Amino acid sequence: MEVTERIRDSLHRFFDGDFWYSFTQSKITMISGGVTAVMLLAAFFAPLISLQNPFDPAALNLMDAFTPPVWAENGSWAFPLGTDNQGRDLYSAILYGSRLSLFIGFASVSLAMILGVTLGLVAGYLGGIVDVVIMRVADVQLSFPAILIALLIDGVARALLPNNRHEDVVVYVLVLAIGLSQWVNFARTVRGISMVERNKEYVLAARLIGISRPLIMLRHILPNTMGPVLVIATISMGVAILLEATLSFLGVGVPPTEPSLGTLIRIGQDFLFSGEWWIVIFPGAALVILVLSVNLLGDWLRDYFNPKLR
Repeated sequence: MEVTERIRDSLHRFFDGDFWYSFTQSKITMISGGVTAVMLLAAFFAPLISLQNPFDPAALNLMDAFTPPVWAENGSWAFPLGTDNQGRDLYSAILYGSRLSLFIGFASVSLAMILGVTLGLVAGYLGGIVDVVIMRVADVQLSFPAILIALLIDGVARALLPNNRHEDVVVYVLVLAIGLSQWVNFARTVRGISMVERNKEYVLAARLIGISRPLIMLRHILPNTMGPVLVIATISMGVAILLEATLSFLGVGVPPTEPSLGTLIRIGQDFLFSGEWWIVIFPGAALVILVLSVNLLGDWLRDYFNPKLR
């Protein structure tokens, strides 16, 4: 009973709080949140709601290739959004592709956040030569586009690994490449907050009573950075999904046997001008809707955590 009451009280405080009130005041935010939730759930439950497993070659039939959407001539209810050049159901492929794209985006942003927040805290709190070294590395990385950094890391990984291992580790290589190309934004933001917080009275008091530097950074400074970090993470999620799609479109991402949204778009663009428009349009639309809804949520979070707008 106590657990149930605590859960009920927590839900009551949440729905009566400023966060939920701010969310419900914007129709665009509510729509983007609903779209994001639907796409997340659809990707998570893809094995249950898809019509076939597009990653299973035994489930594919080349005789079904280039079937148009159900409303077009020669369309079939067995493939409501049509099929691609391998007879793969596009509806199922988009579900599984969204699942893979979301996993890569979430994992890479998590890596970038952990690395960037850690380096930002260290640079901002310690200062001195440590701050100079970390920030100069960040400045050098900012002079290169993220896509070039990701391509460089991906190329180095492919050169070091044997050819027969590329497809087995390509997802992890993408996570590493995208994550290492995005840590700078986290580090610079956290560094700025840490430089302000380290001179405040509560931090000075913690130092006077003998609390170690790592504990001060974790217990006292880190919680004050979570608002901006959450905003950056949300926006970076959309950027990471686009980066993955770009790398896959360029042919250095996930293989065609396990397609992400970017791979599906790359496959479809070869047939766009031959009449099979649906192969590229539907995955492209899914990518646009997903990234747009995530970015709109990021914009709302940025406004919510901005004290000047509250």
